[in-house]
Amino acid sequence: MAGGKIFTKSNILEYSLLVGGCAIFSLGAVLLVEPYGFAPGGTYGISMVFHHLWGWRTEVSALCMDIPLLIIGTLILGGRFGFKTLLCTLLVPVFFWVIHQTYGFDSLIEPEVSQKIAAEGLTGVAAIQQYDHQLLAAIFGGVLYGVGLGMIFRSRATSGGSDIISMIVNKYMHISLGTCVIIVDGLITLSTVVAFGDWKLPMYSWLIIIIESLIIDKVIEGQASKTMMIISSKPEQIRKIIIDDMGRGATLIPAQGMYRGEPKDIIYVTLTRREVVNLRYRIAEIDPDAFINVLNSAETIGLGFKSIKD
Repeated sequence: MAGGKIFTKSNILEYSLLVGGCAIFSLGAVLLVEPYGFAPGGTYGISMVFHHLWGWRTEVSALCMDIPLLIIGTLILGGRFGFKTLLCTLLVPVFFWVIHQTYGFDSLIEPEVSQKIAAEGLTGVAAIQQYDHQLLAAIFGGVLYGVGLGMIFRSRATSGGSDIISMIVNKYMHISLGTCVIIVDGLITLSTVVAFGDWKLPMYSWLIIIIESLIIDKVIEGQASKTMMIISSKPEQIRKIIIDDMGRGATLIPAQGMYRGEPKDIIYVTLTRREVVNLRYRIAEIDPDAFINVLNSAETIGLGFKSIKD
């Protein structure tokens, strides 16, 4: 806690992100992922398989796995998880329970199907096969998963669960953490084939994981930025546009052309997507022969972008 204070702006923001992320993740899981028998990794993925096989409540099964894993992880790996991860472990099943109690177990996209399933007493793969919009559910389930988990990660918490298994495997088998996560989540995803005998289910689950990972990156990194490297015979006019009109900074790098050996200046500047389009049009008006190289920036930290303290 900064300066020993609990209710600081930073703490309020972080815990708001944590609570909101848990809520959004739970909405995506209950309304879009759980009804279709998907298992996109994690303890909640395997718990959804148990739910369709034996009728167990997903949140109860996941909590029964998450708490022991958190204890084992703390004993083996040390207290690296912290209060926020414990809070996340408890909040998600609470949100699951609230949504189940208020909305039920229906799919948001096909709420009427669950009535037919209940009326005919269908379970397992027979119940899952009644749904028609798996692709739509997988896409938007992945979006909500990504937004929710991205908010959790931005609050500097982890989701616990199978991530702890991956960390333990990483410690003793010296396999990279990223590889461990892929192996653990991949095995959980493939469990749907064993449980239901349907190869389409892990494919939809992999689609959720891919979309989720892309959205997490966007949420964590914030607004995407681009880096431009500009070579022009009119650097001073371009400098005025960047500094005076756009209010951005830039760096002038002395260079030498390899073809004729002539001295050149490279203008190095990082901008938002919208600013890149604007500057590109302005340069075209000033110097149609300018050379421009636009690069994707995975993360931009500093003045005018995300604060380095964040």
